Formats: sequence, C-alpha cells, structure tokens
Amino acid sequence: MPLPDRIVIASRKSRLALWQAEHVRERLARLYPRLPVEILGITTRGDQILDRSLAKIGGKGLFVKELEDALAAGAADVAVHSAKDVPMNLPPGFALAAILAREDPRDALVANAYASLEALPAAAAVGTSSLRREAQLRSRFPQLDIRPLRGNVDTRVAKLDRGEYAAIVLAVAGLARLGLAGRIRAVIDPDVSLPAAGQGALAIECRVGRADVAAALAPLHDAASAACVRAERAVSRALGGSCQVPLAAYGEIAAGRLRLRGLVASPDGRRVVRGEIAGDPADPEALGATLAEDLRGRGAEEILAALS
Repeated sequence: MPLPDRIVIASRKSRLALWQAEHVRERLARLYPRLPVEILGITTRGDQILDRSLAKIGGKGLFVKELEDALAAGAADVAVHSAKDVPMNLPPGFALAAILAREDPRDALVANAYASLEALPAAAAVGTSSLRREAQLRSRFPQLDIRPLRGNVDTRVAKLDRGEYAAIVLAVAGLARLGLAGRIRAVIDPDVSLPAAGQGALAIECRVGRADVAAALAPLHDAASAACVRAERAVSRALGGSCQVPLAAYGEIAAGRLRLRGLVASPDGRRVVRGEIAGDPADPEALGATLAEDLRGRGAEEILAALS
C-alpha cells in the first residue's frame, strides 16, 4: 500500500493536545522521513465553554466533533485524541485506526500541603472535572468538599496554586506528558478511583476507506493497549456511558489474561456498583459486554434508570 502524499493531523489547541499530536508526528517522521506531516490546530466547543461541567454541556464529544468535521472536509487526514475523550459510538464513516501504547492510566492527587487523600482535613475543597472521579471520591471520602474544576491542565494547576482548592485530581498520563509529574503527590489506587475507559491511551481517528492512512498508522498500533481500551469502551458503550454517568472501566493484561474491572455509581457516591471479569484478550468486546451485563444485574440498572 503506497503512503499518502502527506498527513495532516487535526488536534485541539490545548498544550496537552498539541503535545499528543506532536508525539504522533514525531513517531511518523521516524518511520517515514520523507513523508510531510503537519498539525492543524482546532478550537473545539469543549475548549470554549469553561464555566459549566462537561455533563451539563453535552459531554466529551464536544472535544471531538470539530476534528471530525476537518476529517470529513478533507482538511485533515487523522485526528489524535485522548482515548477517554472519544465517544463510545463513532459517527458513520469514521474509525479508530490505531491505539498507541498506553501511559499510566491511573488518577493522581495534586496538592501543595497534603500528601494523600487521607491527609486532607474535613471540608477541604477538592477539584475535579469528572463525575466518575467525583462519585468515587464522595463515596470513599464523604467529609471532603468535591467541587467542579474546568480548564486545561495548566489552568487547573494554577487554580490549585492560587489556593482555590486544597487538592485537585488529574490523570497521571496528562501530567507526565506535560512534564508535570513532579506535581503528583500520590498516585491513586484503582480500588479508590477506577480510571475512565481509555484513560492514558492515545487514539488516532481517520475516515473509513483511507487504507493508505491506516497502513501508515499500523506500526504505531499497540495490540495489548488496544485490547484493554476496546474492552473498557465496550463496557461503557453497553451501559450508555457518557459524561452524565459516573462510570469507570479498567483493563489490564497479565499472564495472557485480560482482567477487566467496571464501576457505575450515583453522582452523590451513595450507591456504587462494582464488577470484575477475566478472559481472553482476543475478544475484548465480548468481555466488556459480559461485564456490563453483570454490573446491570448488581444494581447498575437502577442507577442508570435514575439518571436517564
């Protein structure tokens, strides 16, 4: 399969998104030194609306739509996303062509005066942009004051440093990619805060039918990371996962088996349903669907019905 004449990467304009796009550009440049690869920065609606939570303005798809518009118009050939931001059902004509080797998928506590969640005093303000994190924190630490926190990573850390929060919770991967790993006071165990589906992984989207682009991206694809992400996305898809639903899914492969954990919670954290399954990583969607059914049977159905 001949390579395309060039590859244009659509990316959000945040520092983290541009780091991710540049990372993919550098990987492609090493593979194909003579192939021109450019980055097209795009401001999405999710980047423009910063005074309301994602759950109230339409969810994570707000970070993706304008990039897909660029793909559809032929202005870009691929879009680089944080996998956790990609809606569980892609529009017709689009596909995830590659999922890169995953960074640490866990959540991180960022704080100046406190070394752990347990060390935070009662009523301490903890910032997060995620209903998933909020529900799990409320369940485990009901004495804390969990508050919304929007903006890019640098903006959120600046709000912490101005004293607006005692601590904030962010993804380990995003902090590491921006050179801010030194700000992490504690990595949060998945038993305390189970990660979002796809967290820590980069996903590259393109139009269906672009066999030349898919072939160029194939060496970037990591099969083990992809199996975990596909299983996690299957859980979320089967449960109608969106920013309006506190839902988590996390897969790990060890000794040839895929261990998949899932969680559905009420936003106030008073009801939390957990489940776990292990199986063959060769059929990750089936594992995800099975775990989703198990969660429904354990009580997730009632939580989801109350949120619909």
